[in-house]
Amino acid sequence: MVFALLLAPATALAETVVEDVRTWNGPDHTRVVLDLSSPTDHELFTLEGPHRAVIDLADARLDPALLEGIRDEGPIRRIRSGRRDDGVRIVFDLDRALATESFRVAPNENYGHRLVVDLNHVGGGVDDGSSGGRGDAPVRTAESGRTGEFVVAIDAGHGGEDPGAIGAAGTYEKDIVLAVARKLANRVNAVDGLRAVLIRDGDYYIGLRDRTRKARESGADLFISLHADAFHDRRVKGSSVFVLSRNGATSEMARVLAQRANRADRIGGVSLADKDEQLASVLVDLSRAHTVEESVDVARVLIEELDALGDVHGGDVEQAGFAVLKSLDMPSVLVELAFISNPDEERRLRSKAYQRQLADGLVHGVKAYVSRTRPELALKVDDSEYMVRRGDTLSAIAQRHAVSVGALRRVNDIGGDMITAGRTLRIP
Repeated sequence: MVFALLLAPATALAETVVEDVRTWNGPDHTRVVLDLSSPTDHELFTLEGPHRAVIDLADARLDPALLEGIRDEGPIRRIRSGRRDDGVRIVFDLDRALATESFRVAPNENYGHRLVVDLNHVGGGVDDGSSGGRGDAPVRTAESGRTGEFVVAIDAGHGGEDPGAIGAAGTYEKDIVLAVARKLANRVNAVDGLRAVLIRDGDYYIGLRDRTRKARESGADLFISLHADAFHDRRVKGSSVFVLSRNGATSEMARVLAQRANRADRIGGVSLADKDEQLASVLVDLSRAHTVEESVDVARVLIEELDALGDVHGGDVEQAGFAVLKSLDMPSVLVELAFISNPDEERRLRSKAYQRQLADGLVHGVKAYVSRTRPELALKVDDSEYMVRRGDTLSAIAQRHAVSVGALRRVNDIGGDMITAGRTLRIP
């Protein structure tokens, strides 16, 4: 046995094995991930008549059984494979011509070596669900002015092959934040004068720059990115709200200036194409300062609402250089809903009732912010429900809504005077 191995060619011993093939279909592209035993060279190209994408892997082998169950995934009709020279050829049979790209990904804590193939959807007609269930929404640009509504872009972090943090019970961050994002979108859309845009409405990955791009294209006035934090100490708990740090914003200024050659960047509706470097730098910096200030205002309102539900980690607005917050032209916040690494908070995050409470708290914060900054919208607030905050009493809630304490008890089946923060009460 050992003697036979010594006689085997060195290339056979170094052969890369395709261990798994995974697919995600999103509104903008379909992603195929090949899990590899080791990195290997590859070539990607397309063919016509019929439409196909082909990837050749050098010094590799693939069990065809891995491809048998992949049928009608977005534009992919099927995937097949065959031996070629010293490697393997994988063929994607497509229903139309697509732009393709590929890249290798190094191992991380969740996966080993990967080769990622993106099939970018060409042409229109793809419904990404970003209209929040209201049909085709007009795209508001800086030139066209406001549409008479406040647009909230809701970004569920991670997705697809990126699960985010994973709780002790196996809960994926990507699933929790998508569930809360959908509930938040429903609540935003229920308020006259507000409209939600879901950046991700399925289990697929969107690049960080593409997330803010989608928000801009939808004419968003506010960008909220939802996450669930993790830490090696499982005792750490609480919500957090982040805005872009000054250092992060400064690096973003350099990015925008570096891209001036494409003549596409605008700051507050002012084109940078015909500005010299010094003036462009000033415009970007002024926009950054104003946007970060507005973001802090939003974050403080949201923290107050989250504090009504439980612990807030740190107790104040955090600042960090998250790439997803570097949108410059709209207030942007990143909300860590809770620590998914904390077993108690993981259990709460899995609860649909707690997810609804989180969505309620966030929409109350959005309404408070919009009422202060866009009073002309005259938001119609639904007074039929009220979420209990810490420090509230039944008598104070009854007085605020001009109802009796007895009526509150009856419609909410409350026997005494005890109420818990985060509970939603019906207002008679």
